[in-house]
Amino acid sequence: MSSNFLHRSRKWIGASALAILVGAGGGTAFLVASTPMVAAQVQPAAQVTVPEANPALGFADLVDAVKPAVVSIIVQGRDAPSQNYGDEFNQGIPDLPEDNPLRKFFEQFGGPPSGGDRGDPRGGDRQPQGRKFVAAGSGFAISADGYVVTNNHVVRNATKVTVVLDNGDEHDATVVGTDERTDLAVVKIDNMTDMPFVTFASDTPRVGDWVVAVGNPFGFGGSVTAGIVSALGRDVQGSAYGDFLQIDAAINTGNSGGPAFNLKGEVVGVNSEIYTPNGGNVGIAFAIPSATVKQVTSQLIQSGVVTRGFLGVSIQDVNKDIADSVGLDSARGALVTQLNDDSPGAKAGLKSGDIILAVDGTKIEDAIALSRTIASKAPGTKVELTVWRDRAETKLTATLGTLNDEQKPDQPQQPDQPQQPDTPTPSSVGITLVPNADGQGLLIQDIDEDSVAAEKGFTVGDAILEVDNKAVSTAKEFEDAITAVKDSGRNTALIKAERNGAVRFIGLPLETTTK
Repeated sequence: MSSNFLHRSRKWIGASALAILVGAGGGTAFLVASTPMVAAQVQPAAQVTVPEANPALGFADLVDAVKPAVVSIIVQGRDAPSQNYGDEFNQGIPDLPEDNPLRKFFEQFGGPPSGGDRGDPRGGDRQPQGRKFVAAGSGFAISADGYVVTNNHVVRNATKVTVVLDNGDEHDATVVGTDERTDLAVVKIDNMTDMPFVTFASDTPRVGDWVVAVGNPFGFGGSVTAGIVSALGRDVQGSAYGDFLQIDAAINTGNSGGPAFNLKGEVVGVNSEIYTPNGGNVGIAFAIPSATVKQVTSQLIQSGVVTRGFLGVSIQDVNKDIADSVGLDSARGALVTQLNDDSPGAKAGLKSGDIILAVDGTKIEDAIALSRTIASKAPGTKVELTVWRDRAETKLTATLGTLNDEQKPDQPQQPDQPQQPDTPTPSSVGITLVPNADGQGLLIQDIDEDSVAAEKGFTVGDAILEVDNKAVSTAKEFEDAITAVKDSGRNTALIKAERNGAVRFIGLPLETTTK
């Protein structure tokens, strides 16, 4: 886990143990509680048995039952080489106060490696190597033969992985597989046959359910904290699929990869991220839900990699303005903004402006839900898409491709532009339009700050590509399209716009726009 604390964003950081240059602390895990508690029973070399817990009586029996399955993961590794070690390192710790002792430690030890790591001292051409590190995180066993779940960022760039059991025993482990998109990984303890293990919950926890965290924050091994599930379905910055559990148990650097249990001793999530303004716990932490963990880890154990279905479309959420502009009864579904000509979605007949409402009958509430649904299906699977187009539902069938990191929707083709007047033309909605000499549509040259267009986020430099799913390349075509929306009795126009290469749809209310 190459010093993850230092390299994540200023607010969203991994909750992995602090990576330092000289040693590391232990790891941690999560436990949840919400039912009556009896004496704990742990089956030797088998699945952990947990009695029902009563939070009013404490969590001691629950903790005693699950702790044997929770481990610390010590990682030795080497970061990718950098041309400027000192500057890159310092950029990773801007949130630490000047008088913070950790900052002084990092500044002291965060310089470039000495000797051969920066080049051959004898003048050879050996390539520079990254800085060595030692780091720690958490994990938990899911089988008696030593398969352990943790976070991808805990074992990233690892050259050696050591698993430390609750009783202090240390075992070498091998990385079986990692999945960067979900930040999950599986490691295997060598020659293990009798390890206590836990299972995944089949039910989603409810907001308000108890959470108990057990682990090694900052190296304080065996620490236990309690809290509740604060929210479900959180879309954390930088996450590919969102859907995190938000919990308020005290989680700090060192907890990454640890499990979140319900009161039955079942894993409901894997701790992965914390939100923090200062590098420490503020009561906002995020766990990957067990349904995702179970699906990903089973593939990693089976083949070492995760394969996902691929539709080949860029999508966005549908808000009320967009729903009103297309005649949809509520803000739901995923709106297609772009797609490749040869993608599975394009071959199925999808178009930019379509709203996907369901996949195989399963309702799609937003864009992240569509991403998760498609990714959960195997490549080659045929899926039925329920699509909202031209103010009515239609059905399409798509055969999913295989998702890989390089696949991204192509930018729209740029056809030749028709002859247009070069003078800026004010519109009826508070924006002044000029021809887009570099591409499709019209450019916003000026905007009335008091207009609804400004309120909805339009700004100077945006390109207007379509109005009501009709391409516009002249100011007259724009006005005619706006008039047609009004004449149809609708009060909101669907605008397709582009900014810095990213295409978005925006619902523009027309009732109160500047005339």
